Amino acid sequence: MRAPAIERLGLRTTGLVQHLGGIAVFVGKIFLSAVKPPFRFRRLVSEIFDTGVLSLAIICLSGATVGAVLGLQGYTTLSRFGAEGSLGAVVGLSLIRELGPVLTALLVTGRAGSAIAAEIASMVTTEQLDGLRMMSIDPMEFVVSPKALAMVLVMPLLSALFFVCAVFGGYVVGVRLLGVDGGTYLTSLEQSVEFVDDVAGSLVKAVTFGALVGVIATYRGYTSEPTSAGVSAATTGTVVVSSVAILLSDYVITALWGV
Repeated sequence: MRAPAIERLGLRTTGLVQHLGGIAVFVGKIFLSAVKPPFRFRRLVSEIFDTGVLSLAIICLSGATVGAVLGLQGYTTLSRFGAEGSLGAVVGLSLIRELGPVLTALLVTGRAGSAIAAEIASMVTTEQLDGLRMMSIDPMEFVVSPKALAMVLVMPLLSALFFVCAVFGGYVVGVRLLGVDGGTYLTSLEQSVEFVDDVAGSLVKAVTFGALVGVIATYRGYTSEPTSAGVSAATTGTVVVSSVAILLSDYVITALWGV
């Protein structure tokens, strides 16, 4: 006999609350592991290299491509109104407010976030985390915390690099190919971008996205089933949930920041 609808709703609600509570406890453990000794600086540097340095190629290439497309589309639109001189402002504001941090977070999620979840889930499957516990090493401080903290640290840096490459791509298309004056392009970019409204908001988004991706990737891997299907589910779930969380948080931050 099927359970009544209200009973099924109650079970799902209880399960959701328990799941959110587990995430909150997990975040608290990450924070405590990051602020109390022993500090795993070598592990942190290694994770920064894996997460940040190995993502440089895709970030630079994607940034230059996105900037080139923005330059081309922006010039086509602005030329209808005789406002080609504002191309730098259009490219800069579009990138630094929205496209820069959001696309960087999505790219890093696909490359590094999925790798983090798969690595931790594989350690769960092969009982490596249990082996660390047998040696009196907390997996949270040795494995999880450095990965999550590295994601928070590198996301703003990668976002800034994405912006630089995209502005360069827009400059090449707008100035070198379409004939916009280079000084006008850079001047409009400089005059339109403000630190408080634009740069600070972009940094807040990048740090928030890094924290979300770091927590989701490590949590999905840490709580995965110890099977090959569990590794696959953790990897796929990380990309899907992180992408949705990035887009939702982007709207919330934009609305609260007032831009």
